[in-house]
Amino acid sequence: MAISKAGLHARPASVFVKAVQNWAPGALIGRPGGDAVQARSIVSVLALDIQPGESVVLTGPDADSLDKLAALLETEEDK
Repeated sequence: MAISKAGLHARPASVFVKAVQNWAPGALIGRPGGDAVQARSIVSVLALDIQPGESVVLTGPDADSLDKLAALLETEEDK
């Protein structure tokens, strides 16, 4: 999935991490073919330095929760 035009800077990353903590605390996020980090950690998510339009991979135990998280990342709004 591609990240929105806003990218995953501090504000949208914070919204994303809070959603992960509520919906899928075991979720991981990373670049395709790269290492994944705990998506519930704001420091880890920000360290990935995900840029607008960049692709990421989400993994976790619950497909419905991952779908919600993916939709959150793909929104065009700057949260």
